[in-house]
Amino acid sequence: MIDLSGKVILITGGSSGIGTVTVQTLVKAGAEVILHYANNLEKAQAVSESIENNQIHLLQADLSVENASVQLWQDALSFTGNIDVLINNAGIMPSARIEDKLDIWNTAWKNTLQVNLIAVADLCREAIPHFKTRNGGIIINIASRAAFRGDTPEYMHYAASKGGVVALTRSIARGFGNDGVLAYAVAPGFVRTEMAEKFIQDYGEDFVTRDIPLGKIAPPEDVANVIAFLASGLAPHATGTTIDINGASYVR
Repeated sequence: MIDLSGKVILITGGSSGIGTVTVQTLVKAGAEVILHYANNLEKAQAVSESIENNQIHLLQADLSVENASVQLWQDALSFTGNIDVLINNAGIMPSARIEDKLDIWNTAWKNTLQVNLIAVADLCREAIPHFKTRNGGIIINIASRAAFRGDTPEYMHYAASKGGVVALTRSIARGFGNDGVLAYAVAPGFVRTEMAEKFIQDYGEDFVTRDIPLGKIAPPEDVANVIAFLASGLAPHATGTTIDINGASYVR
């Protein structure tokens, strides 16, 4: 069992999907968790209430708004005065085809890059100086299989944003390892979450699973367990790496 007792962890997008299961896993391992949610307070409260004797703080922020992530970090610090681990999990995946009108295309690209990459970078920018004052800290960024193998044409912007997350993570690991800042990326394939449901509905589950040797979509627990291990700090020399969780559907 991973022991996260005494650690304060900020996770974005903690009220649904991978985020929810990760919050539950982290708290059960002893962590104090600051759960960020975008706009659905009821869902965030439901996650908090689902865990007995929990140590969860709820924080709202719309990461599609420029600089909202900076305020999120400052608000998170106000709870405990310190943060040990940052988990950038929040993400969006709107559809945008090259056949769509230009304003639809532009909006999808701008919003996706803002939430999936720029807000992530902004939070990392806030976290690094804080971690340096504390002799280190851990950043875990959720990327995607799509960062390496690409995605279908209507989700090119999603793949591009996740490719940026991987490059960002590697750059942080290289640039700030000497300060004790560890940075990891986690790249899931298809995970059975709300965000994946539209794709599954559009293409069918057989299409989704046909190139997964394990023959099924990953449960979010697979991702949450890897995140909890990385948050423990037990593998410092793995900093800069990306861990694939895709059932061997894409092996680098």
